[in-house]
Amino acid sequence: MYIPFDELPPHARLWIYQASRPLTEAEQTEIKPLLQRFATEWSSHGKGLQASASLLHDRFLVLANNEAETSASGCSIDASVRFVRELEEQLGISFFDRSQLAFLNKGEVETVAMGELKNKVATGDINENTLYFDTLVNNYGELQQAWPKPAGSSWLSRYF
Repeated sequence: MYIPFDELPPHARLWIYQASRPLTEAEQTEIKPLLQRFATEWSSHGKGLQASASLLHDRFLVLANNEAETSASGCSIDASVRFVRELEEQLGISFFDRSQLAFLNKGEVETVAMGELKNKVATGDINENTLYFDTLVNNYGELQQAWPKPAGSSWLSRYF
């Protein structure tokens, strides 16, 4: 069962996929109905999930499920991964490259390769107050309250 993204309860579980490049308006227009259809049809052991999906900041695909209603099973999570992989093929984009970190810089999403992070910290381009899009956020409440969040408040704190 589809639920509008902004009506998700704070405890709703999230899966965040970061695109390897910004999505164009045309791509977003193409993807949005596919996201809604997937969320509508997404199920666990034959029972529909109370699910939603959204594109945020032209870069992040977010799938969500209200776990208080029905928990996502391993099979349903596998189905969501297959869906995202199909989008990758359709768009010629990657949603599974974890080697790029995303930061908010002057209102724009900027990506930094993991291998460049220490250098960016050393030069001051990234500091503990730089806003970071932590794809490890796992519930809607946290997304609403602290996303992006200061890098020093994330797993990146060890670099400062």
